[in-house]
Amino acid sequence: MLRRFLLAALLVPALICSSAFAAEKITVASDPTWPPMEFLDDNKQVVGYDVDMIKAVAKEAGMEAEVRMVAWDGIFAGVAAGNYDVVASGVTITPERQKAFLFTKPYYDVTQIVLLPKGKTAASFADLEGKTVGGQIGTTGIFVAQKCGVEFTLREYDDVGLAMQDLVNGRIDAVVCDSPVALYYANKKEGFSDKLSIRFRSEATESFGFVVKKGRQDLVDKLNAGIDAVRAKGIEAELLKKWLGD
Repeated sequence: MLRRFLLAALLVPALICSSAFAAEKITVASDPTWPPMEFLDDNKQVVGYDVDMIKAVAKEAGMEAEVRMVAWDGIFAGVAAGNYDVVASGVTITPERQKAFLFTKPYYDVTQIVLLPKGKTAASFADLEGKTVGGQIGTTGIFVAQKCGVEFTLREYDDVGLAMQDLVNGRIDAVVCDSPVALYYANKKEGFSDKLSIRFRSEATESFGFVVKKGRQDLVDKLNAGIDAVRAKGIEAELLKKWLGD
């Protein structure tokens, strides 16, 4: 009896310590239609640069990130409603979005790139007048195309991959999207890299940030500290090389 009592007495503080130091868990929404930033692997798991980055950032901040697949058209409403804590899905920081949400410091800078089939040329949006340009709905590529002042048909897709497929199949004339996505399709994506080429990019640089609902500055501060740590330790450089190359 005494032996059991002593064993129990030893286990109680151990359990208390284990509970006290358990990592805070955060849920992360990501729309896996934007390779190499986020996409589904052969096992239908969400993978990509954003996924690895948010997990590394969370770990450095003493948290554990659980990534969930969420469609883009509902991703912002979901974080606003508190269905998850963070959006990590290649979200460009814009003044309009900052009015509704909190953002971390930038963790990746991009430009908008226009792809055409190999053999086709264009130096600017002006060269696409009268053509059909595709892009993913609700993305900054669409916003840039809408504001360029050139008359062409803009076709919006739920998935940038569908736009790329239509481009390859000759149903549209061009696709506009974030630079890492364009580089992936033009240089690495099997079935696309031999058929597509980059023709021009926007002059303006944009920045991706992780999205948090209003009122959670505490979480933003933790994530910012995690971003700083990931950069200082060289983890960011390793992830860039892994997903985007040298």
